[in-house]
Amino acid sequence: MLREVIRCRGHENVRATHRSTLEFTKEDYLTPRGDCILCIEADKGLNDLSDEFKAALKAGRKLLIRIKVGDLVDEVLAEGSPDLILDHDYSMVVRKSTYIDSRTLAIRANKAAKDIDREIVELLKNPKTEAEIELILFE
Repeated sequence: MLREVIRCRGHENVRATHRSTLEFTKEDYLTPRGDCILCIEADKGLNDLSDEFKAALKAGRKLLIRIKVGDLVDEVLAEGSPDLILDHDYSMVVRKSTYIDSRTLAIRANKAAKDIDREIVELLKNPKTEAEIELILFE
């Protein structure tokens, strides 16, 4: 099992209402237009993931994204693809679709930002709230 952990924090503009994508970013700001972004100031972008992890994603492995805020947990299932580029300095985007660009972490997700537990989203509207995003690859 390959695993990566990302730590990030909330922002007053977190809305998480996007219908097809979910994003984590290393950026330290968020405009109201960023409706797919769940948290900012992530300690990793796509470029920071291990080569082994990226190779497994490109091999099409399934990905479990576990979002933890305090005692609350939500999970998203998605998958890798041989077409993934995985070459972005600050963004990680999970998509329900099969669209791929340099920011895409995974495709065919079962949830987008709007599907994330609303209690978690509410907590992430506070800049002091910290989140842990666990990325777990499995067969």
